[in-house]
Amino acid sequence: MSDIIKLLPDAIANQIAAGEVVQRPASVVKELLENAIDAASTYVCVVVKEAGKTLVQVTDNGIGMTQNDARMCFERHATSKINTAEDIFRIKTLGFRGEALASIAAVAQVTMITRRKEDELGTQVVVEASAFKGSEPVAVEPGTSISVKNLFYNIPARRNFLKSNSVEMHHITEEFIRVALAYPHLTFELYQQDTQTFHLTPGKLSARIADLFGDNSQQHLLSCQEETPHVKIKGYIGKPEFARRTRGQQYFFINQRFIKSNYLNHAVMSAYEALLPEDCFPFYVLFIEIDPAHIDVNVHPTKTEIKLEDERTVYAIIRAAVKRSLGTNLITPTTDEEDNPFPAFNPTNTDRTLAGWQRNPGDDATTFQGTSVLKSSNMRKWSNSFEGSQEKSYFDFSEGATSPEAEKEVTFQSAANRIPASGSLFQESPHGNSEPPFQIHNSYIATQVKSGLMIIDQQAAHERILFEQYSLALEKRSAISQQSLFPQSIMLDPADVALVQELKDEIQALGFDFTLFGKNTVVINGIPADIKGGHETEILEGLLEQYKYNQSKLSLSRRDNVARSIARRMAVRRGQKLGAAEMIALIDRLFACINSNYAPDGKKTFYILELNTIADFFRQ
Repeated sequence: MSDIIKLLPDAIANQIAAGEVVQRPASVVKELLENAIDAASTYVCVVVKEAGKTLVQVTDNGIGMTQNDARMCFERHATSKINTAEDIFRIKTLGFRGEALASIAAVAQVTMITRRKEDELGTQVVVEASAFKGSEPVAVEPGTSISVKNLFYNIPARRNFLKSNSVEMHHITEEFIRVALAYPHLTFELYQQDTQTFHLTPGKLSARIADLFGDNSQQHLLSCQEETPHVKIKGYIGKPEFARRTRGQQYFFINQRFIKSNYLNHAVMSAYEALLPEDCFPFYVLFIEIDPAHIDVNVHPTKTEIKLEDERTVYAIIRAAVKRSLGTNLITPTTDEEDNPFPAFNPTNTDRTLAGWQRNPGDDATTFQGTSVLKSSNMRKWSNSFEGSQEKSYFDFSEGATSPEAEKEVTFQSAANRIPASGSLFQESPHGNSEPPFQIHNSYIATQVKSGLMIIDQQAAHERILFEQYSLALEKRSAISQQSLFPQSIMLDPADVALVQELKDEIQALGFDFTLFGKNTVVINGIPADIKGGHETEILEGLLEQYKYNQSKLSLSRRDNVARSIARRMAVRRGQKLGAAEMIALIDRLFACINSNYAPDGKKTFYILELNTIADFFRQ
């Protein structure tokens, strides 16, 4: 039998390696930006065309390279930053493994032009699909410019998996923002299709935040600093009253390298506990300085995931720093008292409420300045993003209505309020008597059926109803919009603005009427007719956040994702009290659905407890 194991050709090996580093155009932007930073640049310009599919060009004024280095940098694992294995644990630069340019050049057509200040001429190098095409001297300004054209041109299957231009631009913008935040003392520019999206001048971190997220963001910031012998923390967190329903504006940097960490994010969220509604997320940009010997940045090709030698200590320090910042700044407001409506946090208050909040006896929620804020509850587990969240419904359910008028007029603000005149599941019980349904712990609806007792999950049932309703609206483009008396403006981060642009047709098909105003502002002029007004901001932000969550976890078409996202965000929640007429309307509409047995996520909407099963409980 002949040998069957053989070495892969370099071209194939390079393409496989590239798959780990270059996942999409944003990966190219990230790697080239990091190289520009490591080259001691003070100015970096990014130009993209067709969301990076046609062109990604990054130009800097850094130290440049010699002719030989310009050629060698395209070889795999060619680096100037590692000489021994121990150097891996002393890394202070962004790039160090020598994979970026080799991986990019394996799946694109790359042209590099570079020159050192002390050289009279620069060097131009052309590489296509890992094949060296030529090198020649050129007259050029000091620095480096790398043009990456036709990404994945030699791997059509990979190119077909790229998303729409708006989605890919969303990822590019996010990578650009991360680097720009980490280096506020540098000048950055971003051009899309020859249109300047960002021009960021050097300044303080707070000014950079304002440039990226809007001029009014500075007044929402609280300084956060902590220094220990092993860890230093500095940066800004957002005031609780300006928390949003999207997670986009949350950034951790360790040694100026952006990282993702659910564990450390939970440290911040736990510090805000009892200060935020359950479904809101604070802004933060936090920089952590720690000895490189105590972290491992080499655990993932994208280097956004790291290992900490002592995670628990870092967690505790972050949590304490955020709590101290909140306590100090909310007790001593940074603005005049009348301009700061959020009351001071009292750290000695054992029930962790805020002075100035008004509680109405018998209410299930605390109200502050007209905003419904959920009671404090245990912080959601950091590993669960949404599935356990308790969010309010934006449909007008009458809380515990008992008056005859309330029973006659159902304010179930969706198609579910159309109670069939005949054929109701509840017109007759198995014994011929009309028996109204009842709630169990304000979460489940129970009613008699001929075979026993039916128990319905009110949230799952309402999600099914809304999913089919909005799916039909997306298909037929038939939703009706009600115009807002006072249009609401929403400031979104650039990545979410790109997402809104991508989903414009679907969002409008649901009944939303909106326009883009300025760089990062969306003005909502109307909302679907079956949704009560006054919550336009929360609804749109919730839709976007749920869409992003579904996109990261599930494989759905755009239409199904939008329908599932708004259904989940708009459905009545477990724990919400319903009147008898509302329960009947909900159940009648559920059984008018095409698939009444399951919610959009596949969970059962109801179970029937058979009479024989109930009897068995008492025969033992």
